[in-house]
Amino acid sequence: MWYYFCKIAISALVIVLVSEIAKRNSGFAALVASLPLTSLLAIIWLRIEGSQIAQIAELSQQIFWLVLPSLALFLLFPMLLRYGLTFWLSLSLASSATILCYLLMIPLLRRFGVSI
Repeated sequence: MWYYFCKIAISALVIVLVSEIAKRNSGFAALVASLPLTSLLAIIWLRIEGSQIAQIAELSQQIFWLVLPSLALFLLFPMLLRYGLTFWLSLSLASSATILCYLLMIPLLRRFGVSI
């Protein structure tokens, strides 16, 4: 039980840390947020839980390929905000476009033999 509490607490701490840093220095917060902290935490938790190296390597490779469609959010969201759309509409449109990119990317990756 304590193990799960620690996993949740450490993971939540990362999110809180980034949002608090952003209040003071958005550039540094962007740097911290751009680090693959979620991926690293997941990989570390898997290893601690006894997952095999091959499984961890497979996860890492899949993360690489799925980062690509997620970049649509970070390109579209600020562009829509600067265009004058409201925050929630911009976030919704950018998120929808990102989902579409995932829906297009996954079959494309499978076609080229990348397992997702």
